[in-house]
Amino acid sequence: MTKKIAAKLFDGRDLFYFDDATSALPNERKSDSRQAGERPAVAQMRLDSLTGDWVSIAAARQNRAFLPPANLCPLCPTTADNLSEVPDHFDVAVFENKSPSFGPALLDHDDAGYAVVPNLDLGSTRDSVGRCEVVVFSPEHTGSLGHLPVERIRTVIEAWADRTLALQGLPGVRQVFPFENRGQEIGVTLHHPHGQIYSYPYVTPRTGKLLDSIAKFGHDLFEKTLAFEQAGERVLIQGEHFTAYVPFAARWPVEIHLLPHRHVQSLDQLADAEKAELAIIYSRLLKGLDAIYDSPLPYISAWHQAPLVAGGENVRLQLQITSPKRAADKLKYLAGSESAMGAFIADAAPETTAAMLREALGK
Repeated sequence: MTKKIAAKLFDGRDLFYFDDATSALPNERKSDSRQAGERPAVAQMRLDSLTGDWVSIAAARQNRAFLPPANLCPLCPTTADNLSEVPDHFDVAVFENKSPSFGPALLDHDDAGYAVVPNLDLGSTRDSVGRCEVVVFSPEHTGSLGHLPVERIRTVIEAWADRTLALQGLPGVRQVFPFENRGQEIGVTLHHPHGQIYSYPYVTPRTGKLLDSIAKFGHDLFEKTLAFEQAGERVLIQGEHFTAYVPFAARWPVEIHLLPHRHVQSLDQLADAEKAELAIIYSRLLKGLDAIYDSPLPYISAWHQAPLVAGGENVRLQLQITSPKRAADKLKYLAGSESAMGAFIADAAPETTAAMLREALGK
């Protein structure tokens, strides 16, 4: 069973250690020896009245670390020469982001209408309340999540589930989003294997479109989508509890979706047997991605969870993995049509991509 230990960092931020079920790490961990410091002011959200989207102006993020050398990595365990964000040894560590896009401020009470501007008034602003956390997958500076033992991936899943439940309970949070950016081509600024969790004070644009689609199609959209994909030729892995597939209308050169067979809204609702299978399937998928080419595949791994709003009960937990790499030496750039108009043009048929991924998974 995964063990959790809570601690505090030098400026009052939360830190949580999640130890593997077979970990030999002690219950007591060293405290943060850095001098007490202040956190940056909360960012400001500004409303784009033409789209209804919120943009968080988080200027403090401009000063975050950018590809530091290994001996100065802020995600490695602390040493005498490198007082990092993690004061002691760990298996998986989760801590509040030092320069967050949302938070650390929260609302005094939960307000579902906090980020709702009915008439989209020009110049509308809100504080970027919420929370951003960093999830460090391993104490090792090199490597990747997919090449860690399945037990460690299970620990990461337990950490995501634990933090999802806690963050969903914070006043003002409407949606919790765990994700991993892997590779400099994606924009990663730290090489150390890690991901993040964003807790938004609003329903994100992507999820807003999903809620609209459910309202048009019906509450069983995910159930019908799963059955449709399972009957097609793009299935990659079908287990007892999960199915992974290339979606019918895939946008990216590499795109994988994964759905649970049972209707669960978020990671914290998964049963032990589901988490155990998920760790195995997720490990296979990530290893398969790195078998496509001779170099590690850049990707975004995104866990879409139900928003805490009316209609959110019809949203099923969904993993979406995407990569812009369309050949060993080529990237798909979001140019005019995609960036300016939001209209994607795929360069390969999803059925072709599925065949390529099945071959990679078999290696």
